[in-house]
Amino acid sequence: MSLWEAIVLGIVQGLTEFLPVSSSGHLELGKALFGLQDVDLTFSILVHGATACSTLVVFRKDIASLFFGVFTSNTSERKTAHSYIAWLALSTLPAVVVAFTMRDFLEESFLEHPHRVGWSLCATALILYASERVARKTSNTLSWSRALCIGLAQALAIVPGISRSGSTIGAAVALGISREEAARFSFLMALPVIFGATVLELKDVLETGGGEQAFNGIAYAAGTLAAFVSGWAACQWMIRLVKRTNLNVFAVYCLIAGVAAILFI
Repeated sequence: MSLWEAIVLGIVQGLTEFLPVSSSGHLELGKALFGLQDVDLTFSILVHGATACSTLVVFRKDIASLFFGVFTSNTSERKTAHSYIAWLALSTLPAVVVAFTMRDFLEESFLEHPHRVGWSLCATALILYASERVARKTSNTLSWSRALCIGLAQALAIVPGISRSGSTIGAAVALGISREEAARFSFLMALPVIFGATVLELKDVLETGGGEQAFNGIAYAAGTLAAFVSGWAACQWMIRLVKRTNLNVFAVYCLIAGVAAILFI
């Protein structure tokens, strides 16, 4: 992997991890465009870790508030923190189950047939459009049932080309949760998933030795930095954007990208 390939793939990972356009789908498309059979596992771990760190930076105040809220003497604040953490844990479970049962099958399937990512991107476009069409006008708060529904939406994103943030924000908006809270919950619930994916990839590295590609320290460092900076920027931008506009613009983009992938890859 060259320096510029690493930087481009790092930027793609960072931007698409938080924008509702599917990071896994765009990485598959990037591999196809660069003629890479697969992205080196070590590089994949680094860019996933970088995007997770960018989330920690953006939501550092929210995370600190939840952490200290667990130990506060204020009963109301402590109950709120406990409930929110429990909802985050519940929303993560469906993705964990799907990842452990179907991850290898899906990765092999899309590696052999990269054009399938195009169909998944089209499905993401449909999800985004449908969520806006059925969005409830009433303002609801998070609950056990809503957290589980959002978690089920996140589990869909194990399929390359299905956007994790698009599915979760779309599901939350459709359930009547405010756009700001939908984005916040979506990005916070991403942390266990991203770190979990990193752990699984680290396990693969330990078992396989990291792949056949030669280690390029400068390229890997540049790609990691690119993923962190672009992830931080995309996360900040998406939070502001989701307050002011709907998800249809991303639906149009995913549809165009999906059709292009089907026709040309």
